[in-house]
Amino acid sequence: MKMFDVYSLYDIEPVRGRGNYVYTADGTPYLDFYGGHAVISIGHSHPHYVKAVIDQVSRLGFYSNSVHNSLQERYADLLGRASGYDDYRLFLANSGAEANENAMKVASFATGRNKILAFGHAFHGRTSAAVAATDNPRIQAPLNRTDRITFVPLNDIEAVRRELSTGEYAAVIIEGIQGVAGIRMPDDDFLRQLRKAVDDYDTLLILDEIQSGYGRSGRFFAHQYAGIRPDIITMGKGIANGFPMAGVLISPAIEVWKGMLGTTFGGNHLACAAAIAVLEVMDSEKLVENARVIGDYILDGLKEIPGLANVRGRGLMIGFDVEGNASEFRRKLIFNHHIFTGGAGEHTVRLLPPLTITREDADKLIKALKSAVAL
Repeated sequence: MKMFDVYSLYDIEPVRGRGNYVYTADGTPYLDFYGGHAVISIGHSHPHYVKAVIDQVSRLGFYSNSVHNSLQERYADLLGRASGYDDYRLFLANSGAEANENAMKVASFATGRNKILAFGHAFHGRTSAAVAATDNPRIQAPLNRTDRITFVPLNDIEAVRRELSTGEYAAVIIEGIQGVAGIRMPDDDFLRQLRKAVDDYDTLLILDEIQSGYGRSGRFFAHQYAGIRPDIITMGKGIANGFPMAGVLISPAIEVWKGMLGTTFGGNHLACAAAIAVLEVMDSEKLVENARVIGDYILDGLKEIPGLANVRGRGLMIGFDVEGNASEFRRKLIFNHHIFTGGAGEHTVRLLPPLTITREDADKLIKALKSAVAL
């Protein structure tokens, strides 16, 4: 049996990781400035994380959500304190796409409406409603295409108000920072105006913080730079450092009832143990602050490199454009300098490293980028 082709593969196989590096079988180190697509938040094989997962799986790895699981309650308490949303309700799921599916479902239940407003270049996942709200027809099967999703340009508040004035929308869904689109940021003032527009037209605001959340931007959630509070927040990627887990935070103003949402694997014992360990490490090592400080350092360094254009981002969610093909540029970084990065379109390179990245690591990246540009 052959594997289904998903991505074009580099001829490299990491077999172990430690800190901000992964290693091939022959011991070659690669500096990880991609974080497995923004998933590795506390570095590879962090000792506290490894111990927590091993200890939990040796006791109980899984049982259903039909019984009490105190690990869920502990995780929710830690998350509330870390994020500032301790009055919200938490639903645990397995992936970011699933979180967005459930967020849109909650909004539809709460408002009785069946349309969603999304933004140009958005990416919200690959399951049915999530991919329908993703502005990329190439990955939408005919089954996923629907007239219940409308797209408007990012940062265009007048376009938002025109659509919401119809009274048809259950929610507006927006990413804290558009990642797959190449690090495109909603303006802080636009987010504030969006919050007001949503209130004016009696609909709901869903903030997709799956890639931009969990400290990556230098705040716990990227939308917190704008000082707003969404009605629903989705999160995933780095919340369990590689163990599949996601979540939906639901405002106390939204009525919920038993049976509205359900899951088999969401919030299982092993996932919660992993997620608790992540929050404990983020707190003890001050990783949100580190993301902000080192992110600013990297951004300043990149802006000084001739040949890199449109350097942008917040914290450790950074993009820049290169002349020529970004995929070829990234190949140079991998094979000449042993540094992993991400891409987004023909010309954009994305940096999504672990939040544990150091100034020394940043200097290695900047040195490699100067060399790669010069070739």
